Amino acid sequence: MNQNTTDSAERVKTKPKKRATYRRWIPYAGGLLLVALIAAGFWPHPTPVETARVSTGILRATVNEEGKTRIKNRFVVSAPVTGLLRRIPLKSGDPINDKSMVLAVIDPLPPSMLDVRSRSLAEARRDTAAATLDKARAAHKFATSELRRFDKLFAEKTLSPQELEGAQWRETSAAKEEIAAQSALRQVEAELAEFATEATGGTSNRPPAEVKAPICGQVLRVLQESARVVTAGTPLMEVGDPRDLEVVVEVLSRDGAAITPGTRVELDQWGGGEPLAAKVRLVEPAAFTKVSALGVEEQRVNVVADITTPPEQRRTLGDSFRVEARIIVWESEKTLKVPSGALFRHGADWAAFVMENGSAKLRSVKIGRSSGNEMQVESGLKEGEEVVLYPGERVKDGQRIKPVKI
Repeated sequence: MNQNTTDSAERVKTKPKKRATYRRWIPYAGGLLLVALIAAGFWPHPTPVETARVSTGILRATVNEEGKTRIKNRFVVSAPVTGLLRRIPLKSGDPINDKSMVLAVIDPLPPSMLDVRSRSLAEARRDTAAATLDKARAAHKFATSELRRFDKLFAEKTLSPQELEGAQWRETSAAKEEIAAQSALRQVEAELAEFATEATGGTSNRPPAEVKAPICGQVLRVLQESARVVTAGTPLMEVGDPRDLEVVVEVLSRDGAAITPGTRVELDQWGGGEPLAAKVRLVEPAAFTKVSALGVEEQRVNVVADITTPPEQRRTLGDSFRVEARIIVWESEKTLKVPSGALFRHGADWAAFVMENGSAKLRSVKIGRSSGNEMQVESGLKEGEEVVLYPGERVKDGQRIKPVKI
């Protein structure tokens, strides 16, 4: 019994010693784990970056600006005479199918009414004109008789040539005075005749003037719709053919210098689905100064392009509509290109970071034309290589990187 008791006591004493040994190694293990975690936290990780591949395809160098449509041949129809314009029944958009179509009618103005005093004065002027005419006729008759006598005396050589010429001059003057007196009398009589016409409710004998269409097309704007008195030259309406459209695009003068007649143009944001095709007809030779929205003075020039898309495909496009114009100044069907976001200035040259074996390698690049989003690569990159987009200051040469998908 004593022996068993002794063995049991020894086993009880051995167990606490083993537990104490295990507990002594726990702080060391925790320290090692903490050091490992700190080292893992400070260990450099690959920088996540966006990447794109250098590819071969279509590249266009374009000038993108806002444009405005306008009808090539716009006609302003004006009143040919002074008169009373009848109300114009036409509205904007009404078709003009024939050049003989009457757009407006202008009636002659009624004669102004004469009051009693004006009539009395007119009658007095008539009497005076009649008396003057009688006097002129008598003077002319006397001068004619005198000239016949002088002719007879001159034929008998009893009269000098000077005296004969004097008689001829007096006869001519008397004849002209008689004609002037007749004209004055007719003028006064016409005034009295107008009074008689107004008193009886009559109008002038002149027929109304009809204003006909200059072209076939549509009414663009009616400037004078209501009946009113108009003078000669008063604008009545604007007409034109909306199928015959052109586009005016304001571009910077430096861009206009690179645009030549015949350059292709694409028109977007005009209200339809597909872009419209156009062709540059004219780059105006004179530029003008325009202040931008930021307050900067810019030299701009108008580029005029003819729309070549058939009118049947742009029926809703009209005059003075806004469009987005892309003027294609250069185009290549197969060229090496890279996204513009992968390029940055490195000194005096352009450069890009190329992904090689998980690291970013700085590469000098020679570029050519630009389409805005993409750039032409002349040297420095190869097709299929992966470049870093928008590297900024966070990517350095030789740094480990990891591509991510956006």
